[in-house]
Amino acid sequence: MNAPHPATAADRIQHDGLRAKLMSAEQAAALIQPGWNVGMSGFTGAGYPKAVPLALAQHIEAAHARGEQFRIGLWTGASTAPQLDGALAKVDGIDMRLPYQSDPTVRAQINSGHMQYVDIHLSHVAQFVWFGFLGHLNVAVIEVAGILPDGRLVPSTSVGNNKTWIDQADHVILEVNHWQNAALEGMHDIYYGTALPPHRQPIMMTEPGQHIGEPYLRCDPAKVIAVVETNAPDRNSKFAQPDANSQAIATHIIDFLQHEVKKGRLPKELLPLQSGVGNIANAVLAGLNTGPFDHLTAYTEVLQDGMLDMLKSGKLATASCTALSLSPDAAAYFNEHIDEFKGRIVIRPQEISNHPELIRRMGLIAMNAMIEADIYGNVNSTHLMGSAIMNGIGGSGDFARNAYLSIFMSPSTAKDGKISCIVPMASHTDHTEHDVQVIVTEQGLADLRGLAPQQRARKVIDTCAHPDFREALHDYVERARATANGQHTPHLLTEALGWHERYLRTGSMKG
Repeated sequence: MNAPHPATAADRIQHDGLRAKLMSAEQAAALIQPGWNVGMSGFTGAGYPKAVPLALAQHIEAAHARGEQFRIGLWTGASTAPQLDGALAKVDGIDMRLPYQSDPTVRAQINSGHMQYVDIHLSHVAQFVWFGFLGHLNVAVIEVAGILPDGRLVPSTSVGNNKTWIDQADHVILEVNHWQNAALEGMHDIYYGTALPPHRQPIMMTEPGQHIGEPYLRCDPAKVIAVVETNAPDRNSKFAQPDANSQAIATHIIDFLQHEVKKGRLPKELLPLQSGVGNIANAVLAGLNTGPFDHLTAYTEVLQDGMLDMLKSGKLATASCTALSLSPDAAAYFNEHIDEFKGRIVIRPQEISNHPELIRRMGLIAMNAMIEADIYGNVNSTHLMGSAIMNGIGGSGDFARNAYLSIFMSPSTAKDGKISCIVPMASHTDHTEHDVQVIVTEQGLADLRGLAPQQRARKVIDTCAHPDFREALHDYVERARATANGQHTPHLLTEALGWHERYLRTGSMKG
């Protein structure tokens, strides 16, 4: 694919010393050593390095063919792309992965026990590196849209953990991607005011569109060991059209928000929106785009098609994010009309986009997907049948615990109705009942605020569970109430995970 705004090396790489470090991706990859921890840019398929990871995979494959050991620790902002995660996993090149992944090959190696995986709240990653909790970072491989004469870097379509990788790594490899729109310059807000305890100060932000930093990444040119030119698009995945379940979930949420406005618990323009990634999230955003609310704002991790449509229509006034994760058509529209979005989109480091202090202060409406919820409101967003990782917790925990409203959503069943997504006990808990206020399926919306556990159970079963599983869930609760050793959160410990065990044994949760 041709670059939307082609440029020469002199246009994009204006620092003489860094232009002198231009080399091929193969030469740059050869500088990375076995056993190194490598921090790469990238967040949900946006802004990841396009050439060096592929070259590194070939380098690792050749080393393995010679009988040499070669695996790395791979740190990113979040998920990336097959050209990064997938390519390195296919050549057995990753020993440790963090903090989030979505690649099928990576997932299979994690679940087989061959690859180690540390699943971390995304707001914690940067500070854990600064604290020294995760070990030493040897090299950062960062995609940028350009390099200024003084060495400052124009970020591309994601920031993620790039600031921390550049600051903490011994060495830096820069990929200058000519496909990325040069007009991205000025859309970023890189905050350099963080400090280690006990020297931290308040982060002075009170609204999503506010700028508190600078538009560029700082990088000591002496740390840069290679500069590579690329011309390749992000992993722009097309979103499916909303199905009936997604549309029903969206309708339930919009009706609920209207009710909250009528009750005086939300202003008529709502509070800043946070939305997870995926088809259900896009359906909710599409509903909001044609809904009754105006002058909306967003403070989220990822800006995807639904929010771009809301910006286009004027429903959404401003949006803050750490990455632009757009379908091919949406990316093309964004690049063609980028000047319309300047001043309305702010792209930040994920330690700021996901920061608990800011989420709590601004009072977000957080909407995230789940794999399953139990009858008491505990949510599993990461594991299948208790043991197999799907993707990771991502930023959902950052938002759920600190949001004004914490909403989790899912269809009520999976696998053609063989799995109930409302279960007696979650097979893995990422978000406890203390952090979950609202659960939504296509069946309905359960507002759990102020309810005790047994009240929650009745509400979740009657409102959110699929009718095929409702009777069995009520039966479980009644028998638990009759025999459990305590009545606050009654469970049958010999049966609590029995539905999951039955699925693994028979292929269905149905009795």
